[in-house]
Amino acid sequence: MSAFPKINAIWVYLAASPLLGLTITLFAYLVAQWIYARCRFNPLANPVLIAVAILVAVLLISRTPYHTYFEGAQFVHFLLGPATVALALPLYRQLGHLRRLAVPLIVALLAGSMTAIVSAVAVASWLGASKETIASLAPKSATTPIAMAVATSIGGIPSLTAVLVISTGIFGAAFARVILNTLRVNEPEARGFALGVASHGIGTARAFQISQQMGAFAGLGMGLNGVLTSLLVPVVVPMLTRWL
Repeated sequence: MSAFPKINAIWVYLAASPLLGLTITLFAYLVAQWIYARCRFNPLANPVLIAVAILVAVLLISRTPYHTYFEGAQFVHFLLGPATVALALPLYRQLGHLRRLAVPLIVALLAGSMTAIVSAVAVASWLGASKETIASLAPKSATTPIAMAVATSIGGIPSLTAVLVISTGIFGAAFARVILNTLRVNEPEARGFALGVASHGIGTARAFQISQQMGAFAGLGMGLNGVLTSLLVPVVVPMLTRWL
């Protein structure tokens, strides 16, 4: 029995270090990646989902406040920006394809972005969601920093938006292959772009696991949809909420 107080004292000491959050995050993702590989890279064993579950369990069991954890993990959050900018390199390598497919990509972007916003608002309104929830849900297909900022600007709850964005990305990464195969969408450019528009960064990471070409178009879709969503949501959502 005397071992438990000692373990608790050690944990309290370690929790005071801001590097603890970073260490736990990296360890959780390595475990999740190992499970993902053991499952033969089955999309249902998404490493992001598993890592989040591990982190939540650790924080709950240790009773560690989120802000304490984030003091160390914020370095990973900071790297989201450079990682997004780094997507420009594979995009540059696909410049020839981008020029030839400019018009279809623009049409697909408009259709995908509007569908994501309108369907989210319509379903949430039909189910009787509050205005705050609808505002939080509308930008769910944009990348997390953009979605949270957009949701805040229209009266949403940024923390709820973050959860919805991650859930959307995990769902897309897990089921996009089945959906696209069912719809007989076989071109890597179209598959990648669809993943990026609908499932932002998590979908883009999944696309890069398949091919550089698919990942490049997913990165393009993620970036363009983030910009378009930030422009459309403040205009479209108030109009839809008045009509529905």
